[in-house]
This record gives sequence, C-alpha cells and structure tokens, in this order.
Amino acid sequence: MPLYNYKALNQTGRRVGGQLSAANEGDLYQRLKQINLELLSAAEDKGRRGLALFGRGVKNRELIQMCLHLQQLSAAGVSLMEGLADVRDSTDHRRLRDLMAEVFEDVSSGQSLSEAFARHPRIFGSVFQSLLSAGEESGNLTESFTQLIKHLKWVDEVNAKIKKATRYPIMMLFVMVILFLVMMTVVVPQVVGFLAASGQELPLVTRALIATSDFVRGWWWAMLGIPIGAFFVIKILARTSEKVAYQLDFYILRLPVVGELSRKLSLSRFAHFFATMFQSGVPILTCLDTARKVVGNRCLAKSLTTVRAGVEDGNALSVGLRNTGEFPSLVVRLVKIGEESGNLGETLNNVTDFYDRDVNENVDALVGMIEPALTAFSGLMMAWIVIAVIGPIYDSLSKMG
Repeated sequence: MPLYNYKALNQTGRRVGGQLSAANEGDLYQRLKQINLELLSAAEDKGRRGLALFGRGVKNRELIQMCLHLQQLSAAGVSLMEGLADVRDSTDHRRLRDLMAEVFEDVSSGQSLSEAFARHPRIFGSVFQSLLSAGEESGNLTESFTQLIKHLKWVDEVNAKIKKATRYPIMMLFVMVILFLVMMTVVVPQVVGFLAASGQELPLVTRALIATSDFVRGWWWAMLGIPIGAFFVIKILARTSEKVAYQLDFYILRLPVVGELSRKLSLSRFAHFFATMFQSGVPILTCLDTARKVVGNRCLAKSLTTVRAGVEDGNALSVGLRNTGEFPSLVVRLVKIGEESGNLGETLNNVTDFYDRDVNENVDALVGMIEPALTAFSGLMMAWIVIAVIGPIYDSLSKMG
C-alpha cells in the first residue's frame, strides 16, 4: 500500500501530522477516523516510501511503555483488539501511533499479532516477533509481553553501557588532539621563536621541539585527514564487503582492551537473547538463528552458524560452542550444566548477569584510565616545552654572568 503524509485535527482541535499506509485517500480517511483524527490534507510520499515510515524510529522507552500497557491489559482479561486500540489511541508518540494503527488494521483483517508486527522489522525486530509467535502458540501472550519488557529494558541498559564506553574516550581523544595541535601550532612558535632568532646553539631537546612544531604546522591537515579518511574507507569497505567486515570483527576481538570488552558485550547479548527466547518456548534452532543476527560481531555470528548446524545434526549445544574456540570455557561449562540439569534458560541468565557485571567493571575501568592518561600526556608535553625553553635561557644567562 502507498504511504501518505497527512495533516489532521485531533479531538481537541489541534493540528497533527504523520505518515500512514492506506489503499487510497478514502481508506486513509477511514483509518484516521478510527484513531479519532479528522483528515485535512494528504499527499502520497512517492520518493521515500521505504524510508519515511522508519526514518525517525521509535525509542526503546516508547516500546517498553507499549509492551507494559499491552501486558497489563492482557493480564486483566481485555481482548487483544481492545488492547491494541487502547494503545493506539493513548500514545502521544506520532510514529508509534501510526504503526499501531497499521498493526490494528492487520490483526482485524485476520493476520496474527506476530505477523502484523513483523511487517515493521526495523522497529519490531526478530526477537519481538519470535516471542509473540511463541506466546500465540502457547496461548499466553501476557508472558510474552512480560519477557519483551524484560528484554527491552536490558537492551536499554546495554546501549547506555556502549555509549558510556565509547563517547567519553572519543571526547577525551578529541581534547588531546586539539591540545596537541594548539600547543604545537600556536604556543610553541611564540615561545621558542626568539630562541631560534638569537643565533645561539640550541640543545637537542629544543631543536626537536622546533622541528615537531614546524612539522605539525606544515602537515596538520594530513595528521587529521589521514586517520579520518582511513576510518571512513574502512567503514565503507566493511559495509560493501562481507570478507572485510568479518576480518575487521576478527581483529577487534583480539585487541588488548577494546577486544575483551567487545567480546563480553557480544557474549552477554548471546546469552540474554537465547535465554529470553528459550524460556518463552521458542525452538532452540530459532533461538540460535536470532542470537546469530543480534550478537553484534560477525566472527561470533559465523561461529553460531556452525553451532546451529551441529545442533541440527543432533550434537549438544555445549559441544558446538566448545568446538568453535570463540566461547570462553566458563560459558561452555555453564551451558553444559544447564543441559544436564534441564535448566538451560536459567543458566544462560546467570551467564548474562555475570557478563553484565563484568562489562560494567570494564567500562568503569576504561573510563577511569582516560583521565590519568590525558593528565599524563598534558604534563609530559608541558614538561617538554618548559625544558626546551628554560634550558637555552639558563645557558644564555650563565654566559652573560
């Protein structure tokens, strides 16, 4: 169906806008009427049909609120259609309101809830769809919404950890680069200019400082441009070549500090997604398929593809994880214990908790290392400048004495 940009009036007379799929303008009018909006004008969005609906996305907090709303209504015995209509009419988020209007229409036309949500994969991912499908098969959608709330809250926490682990170091690196450039292009030339003009023989440390300053002043554009250009080239190659992307992820896992943190985040993702879906009754092969898509590292994803093939052939999950060589012995042992005790989901929840705590400690340690490193860098650079300037001045004063 075509996508329409519309302007409408709500029940209070306020003008609102949005985007909604409809067969034609008459169908659009009826769909908006169902959500208590009076159509004013509409135009088909021909240029951005695939991107417009998902361009602004829906925040995780909005999805949590939606699932909480549906979970409470389902637990209270409210029918699914009434619950969807209530969420559609009560949300203040324009994009989510339009999405829920489409979900409501799809379910009312005979599609299952999981199929209706699956039509919007960029907002409602594979985990969302799999958990709802399992809830439909078991007849317990309330439990599915409970698991979704738990899952979305965990995703929110992990995203916060990733931002904390990346934004602060990047900001500090930016500060260090700017400080270095300012000192070498502005401060040092002014401080040592008179020494170079005095004609006296300068010590090695002063000549090195002047040479470094001259090099930075002449090549600052290359010092900034080459790393930035290399970053974007690697990023483009990783997007266009699966082989390059795999090699990049492979080497990231083997970096001293960043690699360890990346591996722990990926293992935490794997354990969480697998446990959440497995406990909801999703088949183990589907759990592995979903975990492979969301693990966040192609190297580990390829390992999970191998694990899935082994499980499909009848091997134990712990054996497959051990044979890949990418999963720590702790994970393999706990999975084996879970298989033997028949409590695999709970065991993987323990793995998730363990790595969540470990990631928090690693992030805090990484952030804690940044400030001393910046202080040490600044101190060494200032000491170098002071020694390079004070030394020749002292020598000149000694000769004058």
